[in-house]
Amino acid sequence: MDDGADHADAAETDERFLRRALALAREAAADGNTPFGSLLVHDGEVIAESKNTTLTDEDVTAHPELKLARWAARELAPAARRETTMYTSTYPCMMCSGAMAYAGLGRLVYSVDGETAATLSPARPNDDVPTSDYLHERDDVTVVGPLLRAEGEAVHRECWD
Repeated sequence: MDDGADHADAAETDERFLRRALALAREAAADGNTPFGSLLVHDGEVIAESKNTTLTDEDVTAHPELKLARWAARELAPAARRETTMYTSTYPCMMCSGAMAYAGLGRLVYSVDGETAATLSPARPNDDVPTSDYLHERDDVTVVGPLLRAEGEAVHRECWD
């Protein structure tokens, strides 16, 4: 089989699912929350989706990545979790990165890094946003991104304009 074709197919698949995460981020913003969305994919199928509900739930921990990591830890066997990809609009914060590692999720694909997202938010333009390269540093997690960065940044700009 042609490795170039396989790589192109994988990139196309990543972009398709990442666009769904960006759509979920837009839905979160439309619901009155900040623009973050995520989904879990296993064997090419979406198995769970979530969007940020920190404001509507009045829960600072209601990040989509954390909710999905918790769901995966409860609902999936360890081997399935290792084969799962989380697609997320923005690189996970420290809390969510830790949850993903504890849950044993094997792959992350993201659009915008946390530092860039913070610069696009008028609510926190100068704050020290807690970010981490924790997942990048782990040997058991494959991290891909940023992908579709301009599209991801547009989601944040739309929310704050």
